[in-house]
Amino acid sequence: MDQGYVLRAATPADVAVLAAQRRAMFEEQGRVDRQAGAELEAATRRYLEAALPAGIYYGWLVEAGATAVAGGGVQLRPLMPRPGYVHGEAEGLILSMWTEPGHRRHGLASRVLEAILAWSDTRGIHRLTLHASAMGRPLYTRYGFTATNEMRLERHLTP
Repeated sequence: MDQGYVLRAATPADVAVLAAQRRAMFEEQGRVDRQAGAELEAATRRYLEAALPAGIYYGWLVEAGATAVAGGGVQLRPLMPRPGYVHGEAEGLILSMWTEPGHRRHGLASRVLEAILAWSDTRGIHRLTLHASAMGRPLYTRYGFTATNEMRLERHLTP
């Protein structure tokens, strides 16, 4: 990578960094405030502490020196059989794509996405899904991602 950036696979030792990047992503999107962000970061750490060693989540980081400045990952999830996927194939859900503002426009998100795509190819994962922010949509479109007919209902139930 240019300017001394190094891409590498995340390890369980990177859980705190991955969780902080996920929090920063949602805070920038305005989807969580500081208090909810802290709760999200703690929950993400707990999730990743189990998911990384279990092979459910794989992540990548880009470092500038010893500092992680970008990252992202893919969560594997089983699919109910559907046309074209009848042999128990997993789907990859691309998550937590983040680049620190001062390091944007250096192709770092592209490098992370290319690592995810190459990794998926070697593991026979042919279906990849993501939820793109307005900022990220042009990146994913360049790599062939298309909009789908997904709909969502979020219900907030009171105890």
